[in-house]
Amino acid sequence: MHRINFHYTLGDDASPARVHNPLIDLLQAVAESGSISGAAKRLGLSYRHVWGELRRWEESLGHSMIVWEKGQPARLTEFGTKLMWAERQAQARLLPQIEALRADLERVYAVAFDDSVHVLTMYASHDEALAALQEQARQPAHRLHLDIRFSGSVDAIRALNEGRCLMAGFHTLEGADTDSLTRRTYKPLLRPGLHKIIGFARRTQGLIVARGNPLNLHSLADVRQSRARFANRALGTGTRVLLDELLLQAGIPVQDINGYDHTEHSHAAVAQAVASGQADVGLGIKATARGRGLDFVPLANERYHLACLKSALDTPAVAALLDLLKGNAWQAGLGRLAGYQPAQSGEVLSMRQVLPWWSYRSPRPSAQD
Repeated sequence: MHRINFHYTLGDDASPARVHNPLIDLLQAVAESGSISGAAKRLGLSYRHVWGELRRWEESLGHSMIVWEKGQPARLTEFGTKLMWAERQAQARLLPQIEALRADLERVYAVAFDDSVHVLTMYASHDEALAALQEQARQPAHRLHLDIRFSGSVDAIRALNEGRCLMAGFHTLEGADTDSLTRRTYKPLLRPGLHKIIGFARRTQGLIVARGNPLNLHSLADVRQSRARFANRALGTGTRVLLDELLLQAGIPVQDINGYDHTEHSHAAVAQAVASGQADVGLGIKATARGRGLDFVPLANERYHLACLKSALDTPAVAALLDLLKGNAWQAGLGRLAGYQPAQSGEVLSMRQVLPWWSYRSPRPSAQD
């Protein structure tokens, strides 16, 4: 049994939240460059260091990881390939927990370095734009630390209702009607006297598939007919609600989707499952697919909303966030993110404005009832 140890560093690096493993970084560099010298150059290390580290790891783990053949590019052994992909899959699956751990540490240090910084705790469905917003909020001009805890959309609103945060991020299908699964899922959680909706973004969700779309998947009907292996999202996530809504609209029973019960906890984990060959397709966002070199087939447009406690609208932290969202710099940056557009960013909106299925009144019973 091999033991795992962690460490972290402080700095201004805006890299994604990952637990770095030097061995996996070495294997990735060799796989991509095809040589020890190329890997060393890519990592900014000496040839001797990379060679020595690979030999040391092979002795420590008791397995060879690199195939060395004179006159041929260096390549990973089957064990080396499996080790690299297993670690990447674990990283993708654990991304919400890693983000939460980093958020806890960063909140502590944000206050330690500047006790006048505004801290805003938010539970939200995992989203590439929110991660970008978190980085922009760090700039000294905003004096804002977004303490984002990624969770499913449904779970995020529940956290808001339970007093664990001041804001929740969730997403809904555009054009959902009054009898939709979207309405039945979210309406019981939202309270007109308690919540306000803040505009954030419009984004596209679709099928994440391997590069070149080898199975020629362009719809959920294609997924069903081809029996493609599907990577689903967990219960409580907005993407699971979206999938079920789209399946209902297409008249496709969930049991007809091969892998409907195979769940992953983030868009990144779905993309990694496709990239590693463990799944053929999954539902997710364009930015995540593009970030992993995968293809993307758009299926639906969504609005990503921020639900805020009405009583918190005048707090300095929320006011700072609204100013940031309304700024030209943020909206221009959002427009450059694959699959995203600004949508009333920073505007305080009524539920009826942005949730067309919303109604304060219950429908009148018909004469037949």
